[in-house]
Amino acid sequence: MLDDKIMVSDALTGVNGELVRYGEMISQTENKELKQCLKQIRNQCEMSQEKLYQVAREKSYYVPAAKASQQEIDHVKSVLSGLAAK
Repeated sequence: MLDDKIMVSDALTGVNGELVRYGEMISQTENKELKQCLKQIRNQCEMSQEKLYQVAREKSYYVPAAKASQQEIDHVKSVLSGLAAK
């Protein structure tokens, strides 16, 4: 039997995958009407994802990672700056 936590998690996973695919389709189409339609669908999908995320947070099904420290942020910036310079 599926419980609420599993259903919310599965729904979020599905929506996140859809968002990736819409982004890929939008960038690959040359038809302006189709591109606009896909953007509208993607925006609706993003709103659904946000609602599911809020439910998951409210019910403690999802707990985001701790915020990065300034030292961690600086380290990542340094690494990325080094890669960009190459």
